[in-house]
Amino acid sequence: MFIIVFNQTNIVPDGQNNKLVYKFPNSVNLKDKYIAVSEISMYYSWFNIATIYSNNILTYTWTVGSTIITYTITIPDGLYEITDLNNLIQFNCLNNKTYYSNTTGTVNYYPFELILNPVRYAVQLNTYLIPTSAPVGTITPVGFPGFPTTIQNSVITIPANLNTIIGFRAGFVSDANISNPIGSPATTQYVSKAQSTGTISYLSTTAPQVQPNNSVIFSLSGINNPYTQPSSVIYSLNPNVAVGQQVFQVPPNFMWCKMIDGTYNELRLSLLGNDLNPLKIQDPNMTFLLAIRDKDESSLGSK
Repeated sequence: MFIIVFNQTNIVPDGQNNKLVYKFPNSVNLKDKYIAVSEISMYYSWFNIATIYSNNILTYTWTVGSTIITYTITIPDGLYEITDLNNLIQFNCLNNKTYYSNTTGTVNYYPFELILNPVRYAVQLNTYLIPTSAPVGTITPVGFPGFPTTIQNSVITIPANLNTIIGFRAGFVSDANISNPIGSPATTQYVSKAQSTGTISYLSTTAPQVQPNNSVIFSLSGINNPYTQPSSVIYSLNPNVAVGQQVFQVPPNFMWCKMIDGTYNELRLSLLGNDLNPLKIQDPNMTFLLAIRDKDESSLGSK
């Protein structure tokens, strides 16, 4: 048995850090060989929201008089929890001046929020009634766009791809609740409506996949496993550390995969997400050890 090492010197320099190429010093004939992951060291540094995933857009409305203004929130690439998304929403509302405060400026009132509902294993969207003028005891910021002529809630739109992160259906649109009519909103995805305040709460209908790529799938050239798709999959890594920390794993038993007989100049290792698409890794600091052995070596299938 012998070991080959993939590290950051083997990374294809395309900015993705998900493809590594190991070049043999000389062409080698690999016949009746088996290969397995021996050791993994890398950092948990792949995002759940990014431009390349097309899941970084959210919109909301604010009505001035009778004119509806739609604001687009573009979420910077990053690894977000629901609280982080809500903080970003509030930051954008501050930038857009679509809020008002108590007279001391210590409490801000935003048109909507995203919160966790752990009892229901869901994400909850709350939209709040926007009055026609500043309520008693509140002030508006400099540059405030104005109030609507009719009380109503902001309309929140959740596009495809972002919807899976927070568990709503693709293209979800909240109710405008114009004039705060008695009864439930037209959208069927609501949890409740507080008639006196006009607050409407909506609950996600599927389990939120806050990190849709919670595993790293290792795909290696030279493998033909007829029982997997793609046939080059040799291992799956599930990080058990916090974001930014080092993932270190030594498989308790090697999962040996038969290599395709042939002459090799190189081996190519790809890191894929749960959807089997290339996974963009932020930190290139990684080391992977792969073991290769003959089929007749003793203890095949274990260390």
